[in-house]
Amino acid sequence: MFDTLSDRFETIFRRVGGKGRLRPADVDEVLKEIRAALLDADVNVGVVRSVTSRLRDSLVGIDRSKALDPSLQVRKAVLDEMTAILGGETLKISYASKPPTVVLMAGLQGSGKTTNSAKLARWFRSQGRNPLLVGADLQRPAAVDQLRTLGRQIDVPVFSDDAAAKAGNGDPVFVAARGMDEARRLGRDVVIVDTAGRLAIDEELMDQVRRISDAVRPDYTFLVIDAMTGQDAVNVAEAFHATLAIDGVIMSKLDGDARGGAALSVKEVIGRPIAFASTGEKLDEFSQFHPDRMAERILGQGDLRSLIEQAERVYDKDEAEKAAGKLLDGAFTLDDFLDQMQQIKKMGSLQSLLGMMPGVPKEMKNTKIDDGEINRVEAIIHSMTRQERAKPEIIDGSRRTRIANGSGTSVGEVNRLVKQFQEMQKMMKKMGGLGTKKGKRRMAMPGLPPGFGTN
Repeated sequence: MFDTLSDRFETIFRRVGGKGRLRPADVDEVLKEIRAALLDADVNVGVVRSVTSRLRDSLVGIDRSKALDPSLQVRKAVLDEMTAILGGETLKISYASKPPTVVLMAGLQGSGKTTNSAKLARWFRSQGRNPLLVGADLQRPAAVDQLRTLGRQIDVPVFSDDAAAKAGNGDPVFVAARGMDEARRLGRDVVIVDTAGRLAIDEELMDQVRRISDAVRPDYTFLVIDAMTGQDAVNVAEAFHATLAIDGVIMSKLDGDARGGAALSVKEVIGRPIAFASTGEKLDEFSQFHPDRMAERILGQGDLRSLIEQAERVYDKDEAEKAAGKLLDGAFTLDDFLDQMQQIKKMGSLQSLLGMMPGVPKEMKNTKIDDGEINRVEAIIHSMTRQERAKPEIIDGSRRTRIANGSGTSVGEVNRLVKQFQEMQKMMKKMGGLGTKKGKRRMAMPGLPPGFGTN
């Protein structure tokens, strides 16, 4: 989403880096380019004005400091400002002293409220909580059915009035209040109430969601915003905040190709942070929003902390160390490699993982990576016999043809995989030998595709 803005900032920093010091005219030029970059990213005009004003205060007199290169000081000032407008600090969720903790989900129709209600419930489960989903959207056809389907996928119960939902009528306020009673009866410590939306703000929508809020008295009210809607999202946020006193925003479709203006504007406009980000259609593509990490990604510095956290959630430490040891000993087989590839798939798309890595060239980040490549590699390995996976050197021409036919790939793809894997084995065996001679073993990162080394 922020690729274009990242490119613009990088151009600005490179230009500043050629200067020994920043004169007032240089500061004016930098601010002019930053203003243009933010406006092109569809950031709210008032937000752009505030940001550039604060940056001016930071950059004036920057040449008096001899400690850092001007470009580094400009980069730091922009990083601090981007972190601030994205929310400053990660919103920490606290829980009601007397359960359940109640979360009210609000937003326009099509923003992703129902899906993100389920994603949020899944997140609470990962925190050791026992949520209940309440379907209070009795107007949109199949809304409750959708919530029940999602609830089954994450093993979270759903309470609603199915008959009223099917008929397109009923009292959502009554359903929400009954949902609270059901949560207490079941001993559920978190209640997430999914409400109805409209295609646009109207009095009926606001009155209904206000009455639901009065009935359940939420600990958190989250507004779900479609990041693809640009500056319109800011107007929506202002309207809902005036009615409900929003506690935080859930930004959906943050993986889209919009310019990012909504994410960069909402905190400054309503004074409430982005709490969670939805980065894909899958239920696990959802996480807490970290303003500092997102700011670093926008400025091309990667997001190693999120990458490590995702790896830690997926990888078993003992298994990872065992795989690394086998890799360095040259005993790493295609079966082992297949296991690691399947672990990588759990971490998310290859494109998103690449975006978290610092120092990756822009050309590589902008390259569309086909996640189906992993599926093709898996198909090739699954088409091999156990002996072939253990000793790929025995795979001759006839075997390669059989494997290609069995996996629906070409002989060329089979050849490439076998060759790259054998080269990786040789390289890692040499590196393992060097580590042993020095009396210590270098650890490898398991799960990298053939042809990639380790640090």
